[in-house]
Amino acid sequence: MRILLVYPIFPKTFWSYEKILELVDRKVLLPPLGLVTVAAILPQEWEFKLVDRNIRPATEAEWAWADVVILSAMIVQKQDLLEQIQEAKKRGKLVAVGGPYPTSVPHEVENVGADFLILDEGEITLPMFIEAIERGETSGTFRATEKPDVTSTPIPRFDLLELNAYDMMSVQFSRGCPFQCEFCDIIVLYGRKPRTKTPAQLLAELDCLYELGWRRGVFMVDDNFIGNKRNVKLLLKELKVWMAEHKYPFRFDTEASIDLAQDSEMLELMVESGFSAVFLGIETPDEDSLQMTKKFQNTRSSLTEAVETITRAGLRPMAGFIIGFDGEKAGAGDRIVRFAEQAAIPSTTFAMLQALPNTALWHRLKKEGRLRENQDGNINQTTLMNFLPTRPLEELAREYIEAFCTLYDPVQYLDRTYRCFLMMGLPSWKAPAKMPEWVVVKALLIVIWRQGIKRETRWKFWHHLFSILKRNPGVIEHYISACAHNEHFLEYRQIVRDQIESQLAEYLAQGAETPYVLVKEKAEEKAEAVVS
Repeated sequence: MRILLVYPIFPKTFWSYEKILELVDRKVLLPPLGLVTVAAILPQEWEFKLVDRNIRPATEAEWAWADVVILSAMIVQKQDLLEQIQEAKKRGKLVAVGGPYPTSVPHEVENVGADFLILDEGEITLPMFIEAIERGETSGTFRATEKPDVTSTPIPRFDLLELNAYDMMSVQFSRGCPFQCEFCDIIVLYGRKPRTKTPAQLLAELDCLYELGWRRGVFMVDDNFIGNKRNVKLLLKELKVWMAEHKYPFRFDTEASIDLAQDSEMLELMVESGFSAVFLGIETPDEDSLQMTKKFQNTRSSLTEAVETITRAGLRPMAGFIIGFDGEKAGAGDRIVRFAEQAAIPSTTFAMLQALPNTALWHRLKKEGRLRENQDGNINQTTLMNFLPTRPLEELAREYIEAFCTLYDPVQYLDRTYRCFLMMGLPSWKAPAKMPEWVVVKALLIVIWRQGIKRETRWKFWHHLFSILKRNPGVIEHYISACAHNEHFLEYRQIVRDQIESQLAEYLAQGAETPYVLVKEKAEEKAEAVVS
């Protein structure tokens, strides 16, 4: 069998980082880990070609070569996914589709012609697909009633990737999260019992990347890296040794719950193993909203102190914030801005709340009749809410726009980044010195020209740079990299403003603003019931 793996396009998002990637001549932040894992699970006597459409389109020769086209996608890739299914069907190809988005709403990919739906987790459903293909079947839906043991997952086929196009590689140690946040689809897709690979498995994946010549960042894409703390610590103890033996070829970023701050051993192990940044799902500083959405783990201690603890340990905090929770009081956007400033969090993903398919939030809002028609809850920062909130959507949207633009005011961003790196701790290890690549030197010169000479940030830029060099010189390389992120946000905040205002104008033109008072009364009754 000849298998063409196609990864759909991501629209411009917070995570697309086009302007930063341009600086270092790379196309995409992260590779399609799901598809290269699929390629590893399928029979290895089959032939594979992979096309990441975020790098380039498939050629006619590649379409003609394929017996079966396999696609995987998240919800933000929906539009291109559906179009690529249609392109494959125009060419008479068998099409198989899987991944988070098709698993959540299989009818949407079925409606545009997908032949095989390989849903849920592939360790269970891909063997069903293989058997169907070997029987000569030309369609089928394959679902799992249980979660697989990921200790059987093979090393992804990293060799299929155009490595030079990516800024970071992806690996995964665990699936699932122990918490119960109402808006989250991770617990729906992967369950609340975190399942992990063995340390030997993960190290074998790093060996593979190392042998392929990879020497840059690696994103541990677990949705909550510390969900199974015991197993993660076992991994980190071995990873620490592996990194030292290989002279620290990678730096790791990941995602974790805020209770990471309460585990000093975990923090130390992460930093000593080469972790440099962690994404934290903070969502909001409003405790009532955290309670309402069942994010109880964020209410047990001071969020500001938790972020500071993580920073002082040596990890750059990134944070997710959401506006639009039920019962939320006016000014939530300003409170989020103040929190980010107080906690000195440089990068924040800030979005309007979306009801993702099949989440507890989606089911509740559907029952209450609050879902907006033909809105799928795309989790981009440029998407208006897909349900009626408990305060006027216009008020919420304008508050969101102003808060987003304030967060990414170039001067305020530099100030937050400076304060963050002043207090950032350092690992005890030091990677061997090496000559920087010319592309990195060129990027540095561009950042200096734009932020240190051309723009209004010039005085702040030089003051902060020299102060970091004097007071915390060990973080200087990481600091400059974080400053470079400003290039992306400067443009992206205008994209957010333009697109949200456009969607809001369309929404108001439909005269859809009136029902929110009734919605608010229902939600307040619900909130009172939850509290009592």
